[in-house]
Formats: sequence, structure tokens, C-alpha cells
Amino acid sequence: MDMSMISAALGMQASSTQMQIATTIQASNARTERDTVQTLLGIGQGGSSSLANVGAGIGGNLDITA
Repeated sequence: MDMSMISAALGMQASSTQMQIATTIQASNARTERDTVQTLLGIGQGGSSSLANVGAGIGGNLDITA
């Protein structure tokens, strides 16, 4: 087998591994961000009520200036 073909095959394998690692890290970051938002909203606790049943527009006019 030609060395350039071997090199290309190894490069493709390394690229695939890098993509798998990047996907895993991105998924982990997304879960962390979701958990952070849920904690800030107060819905991350198991016993708390869900925001699914609140009326339309609740929390829409939130003033976060201090």
C-alpha cells in the first residue's frame, strides 16, 4: 500500500476520533448550561412545581437591572 494512502487513512481515523470527543464535550456543556438555567429559574429541584402550567407572558417583563 502506498504511504500516502496509509497517511490519509490514519488522518481520517484521527479526525473521526476528534469529532467524537468534540461531540461528547459539547453535549456535556449543553447539559451543564441546561442545569444552570434550571437552577437560576428555580425549577431544577425535584420537588418544585413546573412552569408548564403558568399563563402566557409570565416572566416576560423581567427587569434585571440593579
